[in-house]
Amino acid sequence: GSGLLKKKTLVPGLGVDTRPRKGQDVTIRLKATLEDGSVVEENPALTFTLGDCDVLQALDLCVQLLEMGEKALIVSDAKYCYGAQGRSPDIPPNAALTLEVELLAAQDAPDLELLRGKEKIELANRKRERGNFFYQQADYVLAINSYDIALKVIGSSSKVDFSPEEEAELLDVKMKCLNNLAASQLKLDHYEAALKSCNLVLEHQPGNIKALFRKGKVLAQQGEYREAIPILKTALKLEPSNK
Repeated sequence: GSGLLKKKTLVPGLGVDTRPRKGQDVTIRLKATLEDGSVVEENPALTFTLGDCDVLQALDLCVQLLEMGEKALIVSDAKYCYGAQGRSPDIPPNAALTLEVELLAAQDAPDLELLRGKEKIELANRKRERGNFFYQQADYVLAINSYDIALKVIGSSSKVDFSPEEEAELLDVKMKCLNNLAASQLKLDHYEAALKSCNLVLEHQPGNIKALFRKGKVLAQQGEYREAIPILKTALKLEPSNK
């Protein structure tokens, strides 16, 4: 409706009922170019979970409208691509992109309960890193969304046994996600939510410096200085040289 995102069919697909659904893993062929025609990305088989914001928003929104086998041209404003930040070194700030896309495959995402330890860690880390990308782009709502998805992956029940090392690694990823979640919530002034995220980290790791710092920051923002001061002093004691 706004003209910021346009899709044109180049080669028709196999019909509307072959469109992929949100939550499915889709594979596309992708070629991305700038307005001057320079190619900034080519991928013969890019796979991602539809609707999880794993990729550019332009793709997440438009691939839902592709039929199996359809080839399409997507012209997208920077808002749905790399925004005001761009992507160093090849995509300048506020750059529109033209995306050539072909839908190759769609299948249901793997059952979280059946994932092996390494697979679960890898999937959670992928979602966490996507959250970090959005955080750097200052898109804190989408960052929170990605961290929440990562935490859902970690917290899902499992029918597979994990080794103690895998359990420890999963806990480590969980702590990172919660810390990053708290940072994003702070940026949006969601103080109660940020406090809850910090407390979840401190339950497992009472000496987690980031969680202590952010909890102190939240309490200070809320005017709870009496509570904030000892928490920040504890953090300072743990790492006196950490600015």
